[in-house]
Amino acid sequence: MPLLAEVISALERAYPPELAESWDAVGLVCGDPGAEIERALVCVDPVAETVEEAIERGAGLLVAHHPLLLRGVHGVPADDPKGALVHRLIRAGVALYCAHTNADAADPGVSDALAAALGLRVTGPLAAQENGRTGIGRIGTLAEPEPFAAFVRRIGAALPATAWGVRGAGDPERPIRTVAVSGGAGDSYLGLASKLGVDAYVTADLRHHPVAEHLAVPGAPALVDVAHWASEWPWCAQAADVIRDAAAGTVETLVSGLRTDPWTTHGIQEATR
Repeated sequence: MPLLAEVISALERAYPPELAESWDAVGLVCGDPGAEIERALVCVDPVAETVEEAIERGAGLLVAHHPLLLRGVHGVPADDPKGALVHRLIRAGVALYCAHTNADAADPGVSDALAAALGLRVTGPLAAQENGRTGIGRIGTLAEPEPFAAFVRRIGAALPATAWGVRGAGDPERPIRTVAVSGGAGDSYLGLASKLGVDAYVTADLRHHPVAEHLAVPGAPALVDVAHWASEWPWCAQAADVIRDAAAGTVETLVSGLRTDPWTTHGIQEATR
């Protein structure tokens, strides 16, 4: 069986840490690099539910997209929620590795997985880095144009169900062929999506005022807002393949199916005049 250090090397070849934003916290959070890894679990969020899942399923490594300790910390006491997770992981002998904005920018990365789930053929990054291949988000095309309403339904069918659901902003009859996607919170790229002239932009965590201001510009892309967790969940299978391929099948690699999106209920209001 490969060592944890060898699995980490494979993950960092796929998602180079140098691609991470300066404010980010990526890499090994806890675990012995010299430990043998027989089974790994990949998830979006390192939370109590996925930590327990890793332990219950006998995984020696939990790979998460979101960091556990993003902001500076001076200790991990067991009576702190995040500290408690670190203690739980260490006591159970489970390593935690996080790949965040480095996985967002990698080629392929988070947005490639999202684009593939939506049936898009990727043509390049949304916000390209110097080499023109890596960067945040992706631009892609549909095989055939379809009305915006049908495109929104396509996304709803392609991504895991959440209480947040899928929301579209734009003319339901507008033909959609070129699409920008950005897994996770992507409202900072609204202007760039408009500049690139795509027909629609798919991302998460969109807010009322930026969306209203965006749509007021003639010709601006239609917008699709999905749950943050759902937009990044397709990456889990991609990361699992990285481990599986690097270990030549000697590490059983699992994808968490737990919905860790924080929104848990949804209410439908009757239309009012």
